[in-house]
Amino acid sequence: MDYGGKTVKIPNVLANQAALLARSSKCCTEAKESGATPRRERTRSEQGNVLVELAVALPLIMLLFTGIFAFAAVYNNQIILTQAVGAGGQFLQQLRNTTTDPCKDTLTAIENSAPSLTPANISLTLTLNGTKVSGSTCSGDQSYLVESAPVTVSATYPCKLQIYSMTFASGCQLSAQITEYEY
Repeated sequence: MDYGGKTVKIPNVLANQAALLARSSKCCTEAKESGATPRRERTRSEQGNVLVELAVALPLIMLLFTGIFAFAAVYNNQIILTQAVGAGGQFLQQLRNTTTDPCKDTLTAIENSAPSLTPANISLTLTLNGTKVSGSTCSGDQSYLVESAPVTVSATYPCKLQIYSMTFASGCQLSAQITEYEY
């Protein structure tokens, strides 16, 4: 190759790269001298692309996370209700001989075990020795609490899956049930 009267020998592997480099530098210097803008300077800036992508993706990501958090709150209520019904069943099993209103006492035990649930929204159903009773009070039904007989405690609680004022599964009911044997 000839650079201003000086001959430089370059190995064959690098010769093509050096020739391309010389042509590109010659091209760009000619373009600058003629007043034309080089190709890389004529391309548009890509600095705003990130903001546009963020503006499109952020609402979708926020909707996804909000949905996950709302579902987690409903699932947490289900776990609390299940544990509270278990505590209510164990409480009913222990107070078999001393209660005059098994529904009221069991509902109180469930409400005390589930402080984050609204007590007025918990619906209770007891199956005492095959007899089904429901409501917040069942005075006189303690006679159905017979030794060695199963007692089933069931409770329901309304769930509301709401995301950004859109309600999903508005009529759903969380439910839990446990069967204990009277001793």
